[in-house]
Amino acid sequence: MAIKRGSKVDTSFSMSSMSDMVFLLLIFFLVTSTLVSPNALKLLLPKSNSQVQGKPITSISIDDINGAYYYYIEAQPVAFENIESTLQQKLMNEEEKTIALHVDGSIPMDEVVKVMNIAKNNNYKLILATSPE
Repeated sequence: MAIKRGSKVDTSFSMSSMSDMVFLLLIFFLVTSTLVSPNALKLLLPKSNSQVQGKPITSISIDDINGAYYYYIEAQPVAFENIESTLQQKLMNEEEKTIALHVDGSIPMDEVVKVMNIAKNNNYKLILATSPE
């Protein structure tokens, strides 16, 4: 009578748990990469060597296209008359209301001051975005 041994070691390796982990990591990186909203407008920012440590909640961009000034809040075009109300809606529930201002180098200072006045009237902190020297 042949007696078989019952404690045979299985030498196969299951890749299902490893593929599950890779799939979850892929989903994580896809979701987090869509949360990052880079400034999509190509602006020639003024140069500076000082850096501010504040973290802006939203950004305003001013661009000059064929002599007309266009305003953007997070790459969405907004008429100047609607900037204040749009900012109030975006920053309504925020504790520290900080805005980054991205301005092309060819924009006159009058346009920048208009946005700065909106920030001052609503007690928003304003950070002027610059490129490193």
